[in-house]
Amino acid sequence: MKKIVGLTTLVVGLLAFTACGGGNTASSDSGSAPASEAGNQLEEIQEAGVIKVATSADFAPFEFHAMIDGKDTIVGADIDMMNAIGEELGVEVEFVDMEFNAILAALDQGQVDIAVSGISATEERKQSFDFTQNYFLPEQKVVVHIDNLEAYQEIADLEGKKVGAQKGSIQEMIVADQLPDSQIVSIPKVPNLVVELKQGSIDALVLESAVADSYVGQNDDVAIAEVLLETSEDEAYAIALPKGSVELEEALNNALQQLIDSGQIEEFVQENTDLANENASN
Repeated sequence: MKKIVGLTTLVVGLLAFTACGGGNTASSDSGSAPASEAGNQLEEIQEAGVIKVATSADFAPFEFHAMIDGKDTIVGADIDMMNAIGEELGVEVEFVDMEFNAILAALDQGQVDIAVSGISATEERKQSFDFTQNYFLPEQKVVVHIDNLEAYQEIADLEGKKVGAQKGSIQEMIVADQLPDSQIVSIPKVPNLVVELKQGSIDALVLESAVADSYVGQNDDVAIAEVLLETSEDEAYAIALPKGSVELEEALNNALQQLIDSGQIEEFVQENTDLANENASN
């Protein structure tokens, strides 16, 4: 729902992130242990009766804000998934909303127990964090203003153009690697990227396919271009944990496998795509 140019800068950036609170924030004096002191985190979470989850609720349909019964609520496929996992673990789920590029720093600093926000388990990130098994492999899409749909049909058409991606996200690396002759524009929030595209400040932006479908469904002046981007396992989504969270990782993997086998992950994505589009039209 996540520009830094090059992999080295991304790794350095992770170390420099500072948590920026959103709608449902956790205090910096959380009792969670730093990643280097994870211990038996599962046991601690179950004793506390709550698991604190960092997310960035601007990444529909995976995590976003919607009015539910007149109340601003964080919803999404990742949210439904974590609520199901929390039920399996016997704990309440507390979501901590912040900018995407602050999520892994919050996890590293022990402000939250895990991070769930369409996070790709790249090799670089695995050097600092543990990850569960992958639970969703997205395609990557190029979104453009509908007036430019015919002009941008292949990678060469974006040479010298401004291409946006969410700050700290895998899409930044995709733009750098697969659209090397374009100009990367880094913005923390996906909705702001869409606004920049609609206003003509950027020429295109790269989004995960379900996210792209959601925003195209909400905005009749943007569209998905025919530009083909490659997809790799490095881009698949997984849950991030502190290093050494052996018992917690095993419990999360068991719960995730049940959701994957039952087809619920795909159901969550579709249901929340519909919800995001419905919410935008109200």
